[in-house]
Amino acid sequence: MDVSDLVARARDGQPRAVARLISMVENGSPLLREITARLCVGRPYRARVIGLTGSPGVGKSTSTGMLVRAFRERGRKVGVLAVDPSSPFTGGALLGDRVRMQDHATDPGVFIRSMASRGHLGGLSWAAPQALRVLDAAGCEVILVETVGVGQAEVEIASLADTTVVLLAPGMGDGVQVAKAGILEIADVFVVNKADRDGAQAVIRELRTMTALVERAWRPPIVPTVAYRGEGAEEVVGALDEHLAHLERSGELGRRRHARARDEIEAIALTALRSRFADLHGDQRLDALASRVLDADLDPYRAADELLAALG
Repeated sequence: MDVSDLVARARDGQPRAVARLISMVENGSPLLREITARLCVGRPYRARVIGLTGSPGVGKSTSTGMLVRAFRERGRKVGVLAVDPSSPFTGGALLGDRVRMQDHATDPGVFIRSMASRGHLGGLSWAAPQALRVLDAAGCEVILVETVGVGQAEVEIASLADTTVVLLAPGMGDGVQVAKAGILEIADVFVVNKADRDGAQAVIRELRTMTALVERAWRPPIVPTVAYRGEGAEEVVGALDEHLAHLERSGELGRRRHARARDEIEAIALTALRSRFADLHGDQRLDALASRVLDADLDPYRAADELLAALG
């Protein structure tokens, strides 16, 4: 495969080339190192990344579709990474999010991709950072990342996105849940969807009370929406723009992106290290060290040091 040609076609915005590159990223292609080099070197990252998270049923996919429409009306090219639960049979994404966004499927200014979580915790796919680079290279000015929707453990999106939107809805106990597991801390914008239902104002009041207890330079706005009707779209985009302006003024945008690059490097290094350790199963060096620990000739920490030294 001519990687340079594939990357060039992706930069021209050809959907099939973009899809092919993301598939290669997801599958850990042997060409991944060359692909990443061609995507990154000589071209600074420019896309604005917005993460959407929340419990199942709050309307993440509908809200994502609403934001796609709002950004397209502003003339922005939009990419969507919708992380779905993995199929128990194929390991692929179940594609539920893509089905809900069919209104945008024929728009050449929108690229929608479902990605399988493949057992990765935190609500994202392990390949999400590299997939963002592909969409950025394809000219997407705004990238919306929708997490799986597994509940209180979905805090990884905060390390990937410039702005994190936490969605809630009345009647689901979400007003109490935001105080748990860092959900309150990761939100840059709160969206209370299905605001036409009873209990929406109660959720908003609880959020105001909880956010008042947290000392932060940025106080997350709380925006009510009815996503399936498109109500509140402009208010959400306005809140997102205000947060972006705050990030640029404070220098936090640069700090967040620096931390994202650091985490990406660390994840790649740890993956390589794990693969080298996997090759040691059944290796005589590891067996010899295990025997010395059992014979009380060596403690496990010293044994680990010797193993790391052997790996070089």
